[in-house]
Amino acid sequence: MLLLKYFLDRLVRTGTLEMVDWSGVVHRFGNGDRPLVRVRLHKRSLGWRLPFNPELRAGEAYTDGSLTIEEGSLYEFLDLITMNLGAGGKPAIMRLASGLGFALRTFHQFNPVPRARTNVAHHYDLSAALYALFLDRDQQYSCAYFARADETLDEAQENKKRRIAAKLDLASGQRVLDIGSGWGGMALHLAREAGAEVTGITLSTVQREVSERRANETGLAERAHFFLRDYRQQTGTFDRIVSVGMFEHVGIDHYREFFAKLADLLADDGVAVLHTIGRAGPPAEGDPWIRKYIFPGGYIPSLSEIARAIEKTGLVITDIEVLRLHYAETLRHWRERFQANRDAVKKLYDERFCRIWEYYLAASETSFRNLKTVVFQIQLAKRPDAVPLTRDYLASWNASETDGAGVSARRTA
Repeated sequence: MLLLKYFLDRLVRTGTLEMVDWSGVVHRFGNGDRPLVRVRLHKRSLGWRLPFNPELRAGEAYTDGSLTIEEGSLYEFLDLITMNLGAGGKPAIMRLASGLGFALRTFHQFNPVPRARTNVAHHYDLSAALYALFLDRDQQYSCAYFARADETLDEAQENKKRRIAAKLDLASGQRVLDIGSGWGGMALHLAREAGAEVTGITLSTVQREVSERRANETGLAERAHFFLRDYRQQTGTFDRIVSVGMFEHVGIDHYREFFAKLADLLADDGVAVLHTIGRAGPPAEGDPWIRKYIFPGGYIPSLSEIARAIEKTGLVITDIEVLRLHYAETLRHWRERFQANRDAVKKLYDERFCRIWEYYLAASETSFRNLKTVVFQIQLAKRPDAVPLTRDYLASWNASETDGAGVSARRTA
């Protein structure tokens, strides 16, 4: 317990953490102010396991029930910890574990096609019914855009799709490639609102099946086609390319390959938009618990890592927007919806699964609130004149879609 006390004394400076150890002794850390969270440790081994790799071991302890919350909530516990990490940085012993993880990141993110398929299946081939329990009605599994604080999740996800469509500067009839097309929402949106011919590719068999069914049900099957395919296997030339929430799975050693392939697929006057979680700081190790239990092979890049790979492929960065707390609010909605439907999730899977996902959603939200995790929207082209000179066209595109006129009323190919 001495090692754990030493670690927490240096970590928790703001707020109050009470920890009841396996023998029933209460230890208090912090400055005595609110928020106050009390947790109980049920295993003696946590006294030495937690300090050496707290990000991994705390998640595992919550999942297996050897760490329980007695006062406050799981979210409040993680908010307290990440708030202190964000303010004071990692204690020395935690930096050692992170440094080792960072040194091994090439191994963790080695994602050739077969391994990429396996990694995707781990998360995205779960029951479609699960995602329907907490996502918006269009099943957008990425950061929404809250133009107003009082917007619903459905409204904010519609905003996101419109914003990305505007950055693509679409014209009716253009060929669009959607890399990592999810359950088809973005592709169907572009086909319906912009009259685009969309090719969606995913490595998830469940997502492809859902996407094809939705295309048939909405009468868009002639304009939106979905394939089980890795981006490295795609051929052809496209006027526009969009990728939302997929780049996090590419792997650091594959960045140059990804952007080289994007450049190869993009028309000379084409435009691409990349929407990805990112790090507002220098490169660092990702969360080892998230990597092990949620997104194997995943990584959150810094802007410098992305830009360095782009620069080597001849593509031009024509616009960058940083979405800061939009994903925190998105995750808040998901977390609340998940909790409201927890019994239904448990019927699909089991208690352990519920605890894993509770931890995942809460940890992700607090990361966006306290640890400078953001979303980058990066617009790319081969030519600097591929998009208008000013950003006024973004408002014009949004207005044409919002008033029901559609993009074809504003611009044709």
